[in-house]
Amino acid sequence: MAATPSSTSASSAHDSNDLPPVTRDLAFPKSDIRVHLKDHYNAKIYTSGSPVKGEVTIVTKRDVRFDSIQIVLIGNTKASFDGMSYPQEITHTFLKMIMPIPESTLPLPKVLESGETYTIPFNFVIPSQLTINACNHKRLSDQLQDHHVLLPPSMGGGWEKDDMAPRMTRVEYSIKARVIRETVSSTGPRPENTAIKKTRIMEGTHNIQVLPSTPEEPPLNITPKDRLYSMTKSKTLRKSFILSTKLGKITADAHQPSAAVISSDGNRLVSRPTMRVSLTFDPESPAHIASPPQITGVSGKVTAHTFFSSGTISDFPNLGGEWNTPYLTDRRGQFFTSVSLPPITAVPEVTWTQKMRNQRRDSGYGTESSSSPVAAAAAAREKQVRSPVYLSSTVDIPITLPTDKKTFVPTFHGCIASRVYTLSLSISMATPSEKKKKRGTRVNVTVPLQVAVEERGVVGVGAELPSFEEALADEHLRPRVMQVMSEEMREEVERGRRGRDSWMGAGSSSPVSSQSTGGSSEGGSGTDDGLPGYGGDVAGQESRQQEEDRLPGYGEVGGSGRWRRIAAEAAA
Repeated sequence: MAATPSSTSASSAHDSNDLPPVTRDLAFPKSDIRVHLKDHYNAKIYTSGSPVKGEVTIVTKRDVRFDSIQIVLIGNTKASFDGMSYPQEITHTFLKMIMPIPESTLPLPKVLESGETYTIPFNFVIPSQLTINACNHKRLSDQLQDHHVLLPPSMGGGWEKDDMAPRMTRVEYSIKARVIRETVSSTGPRPENTAIKKTRIMEGTHNIQVLPSTPEEPPLNITPKDRLYSMTKSKTLRKSFILSTKLGKITADAHQPSAAVISSDGNRLVSRPTMRVSLTFDPESPAHIASPPQITGVSGKVTAHTFFSSGTISDFPNLGGEWNTPYLTDRRGQFFTSVSLPPITAVPEVTWTQKMRNQRRDSGYGTESSSSPVAAAAAAREKQVRSPVYLSSTVDIPITLPTDKKTFVPTFHGCIASRVYTLSLSISMATPSEKKKKRGTRVNVTVPLQVAVEERGVVGVGAELPSFEEALADEHLRPRVMQVMSEEMREEVERGRRGRDSWMGAGSSSPVSSQSTGGSSEGGSGTDDGLPGYGGDVAGQESRQQEEDRLPGYGEVGGSGRWRRIAAEAAA
């Protein structure tokens, strides 16, 4: 921030209107360095490929000697933990882009004179991903590195709406301008004992909000060890209360929905996901097939899970066992908060389909001694009562995120912080008789939900470089220039045309054998290729010489040409 000379007024109560104020200048007045962004406003959000342009202005109150000026775009992830006496904060710098500054823009000698205003322009482009060196720690899978080199979104502050992030985790982007002075320090008489120390004598910072575009990831492979999700749930349907007669068992098997794609400004939902749920009703008796349950209502919520660690994360925190495993050298934390989904008014209608149950035939090899009479009687009773038919259906439930209330940053996995989302749905079901009594059973499922950001096309600065295939296509489709042929080119084409006509005339002036049996006609060899030299020229002689020198081939007894004559002389 700008620092101006401070002033103090010394006056009494009775002469404050008579005496002028007394001003005292600071012995070492502070200088002013500011970062100004072009076309920027407080609510502006930058995404992948967005240009970040501006200039840095420096005004000093005294002459300041310097050695270099740096303008950098920095991305940091910060995680804080409660310590014994004071909080501990871990900072991971995943992005550092340095703007090259020509020496011609700097004053010579390198002294910022008092009262002068120095202006240095800069231009950055938000990258789509990081370099591979941004994640060089130990990992349990190579797929994790693909996520760690993606640009994380701004999180933990600066948004107009709550981004559901804890105060212990922040992701910040900022433009920093620094004036650096170098000093040489020596720890011994030898030259290798000298070191150059860089000191920031001036620094200005301007934070920006970044919401990078993210691709849609394939569905996760959910296993029973992943306790964060519950893809399948079963409930028992009863007539009225817990101890009443069973009607059957309802099972809901949820499928992972597609990604919820939000706009590049984070204010609206571009692509609404749809959650598909497979329902199965296993009636207790065949009499209950006639009145299957129906969906009476659907409600849901989205939970944002934020994971952070004091050390590098070597695996996906949302998969596998417990995140906060004891006896770890790194300190870890997890924070989650939920927001309700907008009311789902379009309740899907369930259309049941009857299917036959797979009946296992008795092989006859069972031993009577292995089962008790009581168990055998219970199995026989279940076989008589249980219905051989069950019902199945599939429903699609549209999902809408409350983007007007919360800021949904995209799903990401970083080296020390991650953000994932879960979608929980509560499906109320009841039979026609229970529906009239406003009773029913709720089936709750929890599935992973990916939040992605759309890719915004940028023309000019910030556009993505074309691929190798696209560059070849552009070269192939580049328009050709049509112009009148020059005299030299026309004469060259005419000479080539006359040569072609003479070559065709020479080839057609001699008779050609219609068969290629190895015999010769009246002009030369019996080949019908019409090559130049047909009729006894140099090319024809070389061809016949090669034919004579050819060794006997497969199926030829004596060969041809010279080898045949040699064979005849040997036989004589």
